[in-house]
Amino acid sequence: MPELLVDCVSKEYPTRGQPLCVLHAVSLELDRGDAVAVVGPSGSGKSTLLHIIGTLEPPSSGHISLGGENPGEMDESALARFRNQKIGFVFQDHHLLPQCSVLENALIPTVASGATRAEDIQRAKDLLHRVGLSDRLDHRPAELSGGERQRVAIARALINQPALLLADEPTGNLDRTTANRIAELLLELQQAEQMMLMVVTHSVRLAMRMSRQLELDQGRLTAPTTPLV
Repeated sequence: MPELLVDCVSKEYPTRGQPLCVLHAVSLELDRGDAVAVVGPSGSGKSTLLHIIGTLEPPSSGHISLGGENPGEMDESALARFRNQKIGFVFQDHHLLPQCSVLENALIPTVASGATRAEDIQRAKDLLHRVGLSDRLDHRPAELSGGERQRVAIARALINQPALLLADEPTGNLDRTTANRIAELLLELQQAEQMMLMVVTHSVRLAMRMSRQLELDQGRLTAPTTPLV
């Protein structure tokens, strides 16, 4: 069985008339070390797919399996633990807590498991060193550039050594030079940690850095019908 299995996932939202179908029987398989980009026009369902794979919302039908476990069968408490330990998230907006330091922001996912351990603090420092922020540990987000904030978000996403890293437009708010550095950093850490990486993006430049590209259009996921340019 693949490490990540997305099996015939569909998503509908109720409306006053016919339900709005955002995803149509989407299927996908990933194994450790795989990096895939999902491209497509706005409104095609890319973020919805990412949220379902990340267990932030349930599918209307179909199921996902991560590491042989089906999160759809878990209660709310077990699902929260599963998500915290198995999945890392990087979003277009970094969602850092403004009152917390760089180090404290990187450690936030460890708080859900109880008291932060000395080894958690050391891993956070190691990750922040790897993303080039060793000299910013005590800084607040307002004292950082956009690229630096996104690097903190990447360190935070990796703190619990997730099997799967999900990135939703991770370079969307960055200039080209900074976006290239963030893309390189994501792939470097993904390979070093041997985790799965799924990136949802409008950026062809970012998508082409991944080992595989898929296109979501009108709720259906396929290989691109034309070369990405």
